[in-house]
Amino acid sequence: MTRSDPFQPFDDTARALAHELLAGAEYAALAVLQPGTSLPSVTRIALATDTNNQPITLISTLAEHTRALQANPACALLIGEPREKGDPLTHPRLTLHCTANLIARDSAEHTTLRTRYLSLRPKAKLYVDFADFGFVRFNTTDGLLNGGFGKAWRLSAADL
Repeated sequence: MTRSDPFQPFDDTARALAHELLAGAEYAALAVLQPGTSLPSVTRIALATDTNNQPITLISTLAEHTRALQANPACALLIGEPREKGDPLTHPRLTLHCTANLIARDSAEHTTLRTRYLSLRPKAKLYVDFADFGFVRFNTTDGLLNGGFGKAWRLSAADL
């Protein structure tokens, strides 16, 4: 008998791996749709988490991916990088399907995110206050966790 669904039931092992990947990520690949098209585009962004473990980033309004998120906030993040040794497909990675929430610079939320982000990414102090930079919170809707060959899970926002 063959199994058509490769995903295992989400459990504490998967939850711990997802948390480890998210908490340890300093950057991620961000997938967006190019404005006015159905063409995808991928870029690398700096990444951190807010106090609720939601992914956040600090990006420039001059960046093409920022304009894409303004036009269509649906996006995806790929978190996790291959290590130096071994087959890259054996290393864990987490895909999160998200809605981007661009945070207004004059809001209390911006101030809270600034404090949190700088505590995790102190080098960002060089540009965090530039007028064209702002925070984005990625509200996760669901995701896919791949722990390597034969280790795959679907997850909901509540699983994180």
